[in-house]
Amino acid sequence: MHFYIHLTILTMNKIEHIGIAVKNLTKSIDIYQRLLDADCYKTELVASEHVNTAFFKTGENKVELLEATSPESAIAKFIEKKGEGIHHIAFAVDDIIEEMERLRKEGFVLLNEQPKKGADNKMVCFVHPKDTSGVLIELCQEIKWV
Repeated sequence: MHFYIHLTILTMNKIEHIGIAVKNLTKSIDIYQRLLDADCYKTELVASEHVNTAFFKTGENKVELLEATSPESAIAKFIEKKGEGIHHIAFAVDDIIEEMERLRKEGFVLLNEQPKKGADNKMVCFVHPKDTSGVLIELCQEIKWV
C-alpha cells in the first residue's frame, strides 16, 4: 500500500487584520480600547498613503484603525463616500510577488503593480474591490530584515 502526500503551499494563510476607516483616530482608539478591552499596541504614520494608523490585537486577530491625514487620501475619499466603517480585509501571504502573479493570472485587477511598504512592517498590495464583491482586499507580507 502506498500513501501519497499532496503538499499545498498556502497562498493566503489567514486574515492578517481588518482595516476600519475612522474620522478621529484619538477618539476611535479610546472606543476600541474599551470595546476590545485591549490597549493600542502601535500607532504609525504612513506618509506615502496619507494615513495615520493604530493597531489592536485581540487573540490572534488584529484591527487597524485608519485616519486620513490629507483630503486626497484613499481613506478620506472612502469616508466621504461611505462614512466610517470597514475599509478592507487583509490576508497574510508568504510570498507577495507570487500571490500577485497568481491573482493576475486568475483575472483580478491589482491596484498597484509592485508591492509597497505599508504599516506594521509589511509589504502590501491591494486587489480592486470590483473583482471581490465590493470588498477591498489587502495582501500583506512581513518584511524580514537580514
